[in-house]
Amino acid sequence: MTYFIIGAIAIVALSMLPMIYRMVKGPDASDRVVALDSIGVALISLIGLFSIVVETSYFLEIILLLAILSFIGTVAFSKFIEKGDIIDRDNSSK
Repeated sequence: MTYFIIGAIAIVALSMLPMIYRMVKGPDASDRVVALDSIGVALISLIGLFSIVVETSYFLEIILLLAILSFIGTVAFSKFIEKGDIIDRDNSSK
């Protein structure tokens, strides 16, 4: 069973190479954001598989933290692409 998990780690790690390429050379900013989000998901799965190999549950907090940071980063980048500003400072409501 361990060999299958190590094989899965190798496959996920190799699948990250095209994602890194797309993040660096992406034709558009939205492609880069999608590649960065995909890298986050692949990194979460790598840590989960590694946690199974070493038979510990201490990495689950790291997985949760990475998932939260990946979500916040994706929302911030998409808002920046859409509006050009992440935090709206509208002073007209005063």
